[in-house]
Amino acid sequence: MLQERIEPAWLDAFEAVLRRCAVQPGDVVAVLSESQSRPVLVELARLAAARLGARVFGLAMPSVFARGIPQTRSTGASDALQNIAPVVAALAGSTLVVDCTVEGLMHAPELPAILKGGARVLYVSNEHPEAIARLAPPDDGSLESLVKEHVKRLRAAREMRVVSEAGTDLVISLQGAVAGGNWGYTTRPGTMTHWPGGLALAFPAAGSVNGRLVLAPGDVNLTFKRYLEQPVTLAIETDYVTRIDGSGVDADLMRSYIAAWGDREAYAVSHVGYGLNAAARWDSMALYDKRDCNGTELRAFAGNFLYSTGANEVAGRHTLGHFDLPLRHCTVTLDGEPVVERGRLLP
Repeated sequence: MLQERIEPAWLDAFEAVLRRCAVQPGDVVAVLSESQSRPVLVELARLAAARLGARVFGLAMPSVFARGIPQTRSTGASDALQNIAPVVAALAGSTLVVDCTVEGLMHAPELPAILKGGARVLYVSNEHPEAIARLAPPDDGSLESLVKEHVKRLRAAREMRVVSEAGTDLVISLQGAVAGGNWGYTTRPGTMTHWPGGLALAFPAAGSVNGRLVLAPGDVNLTFKRYLEQPVTLAIETDYVTRIDGSGVDADLMRSYIAAWGDREAYAVSHVGYGLNAAARWDSMALYDKRDCNGTELRAFAGNFLYSTGANEVAGRHTLGHFDLPLRHCTVTLDGEPVVERGRLLP
């Protein structure tokens, strides 16, 4: 990947976000990357941390590819650290880890040890730096407040239901679920956040999800970085996709890719949630080359319902097979109270 020329606005955005992460002179900042990381993001993180007077070091790991899978840019579960103890110790001993790996450490098996060491982790999504800078969290804290409010609502609710005119009718028990959210920065040791942010989500406990999920034209399969052109229906029983119905290439691609993992857990739910970021755009993926876009913006655009398959530590499942599926025009209710109505986030 060729190195993009660094624009001053990009570096200013990185400095602002690291400042929001409470980076102080003398703090130790680790910039974590892998072979497929975007070099300009790694350099922006390094320069921004140095601007703030931090002591910066880099860790570059080789990307790991699954056997028999042509490309794994959207697994949702990074294997980059490979359980190498000195690497984990170096990250755990840092003040802040700027995570520039392709998939991020969210589902990495090494993350608990890193957080237990007191490090805080900022995952910078592997997007074009223009998108990263454009979606820097607002200075007024409004996105943080909004996400925290919706996380409270998720934690207080017993059930989420999702319906749509396309035919979705999904019931998700939130009893035993772990809910969280991100707004693009963190100041507390032992926590992780994502930039861009603006998402409230829940990891359901085992046996919590049943119903039908209908992906309509214009909905998104982020593993393929593709807007769907034909409907696809997923039958979901006790967390697992048991049938993928559809006559077009979109359904064929889903059936083929998920089967290639040879792993039943790849069919199970990872997390569910909805987007809260008014600055994020559903149509942005159409404007970037696939290698310039990892789809984080489409996970967070306000009013989408996000259904994901793959790793779910709350349910005791780990797998590299993964789909992130943002849907438009859904109505999402928590204990019967709507929070999203036909794709519009309610105040």
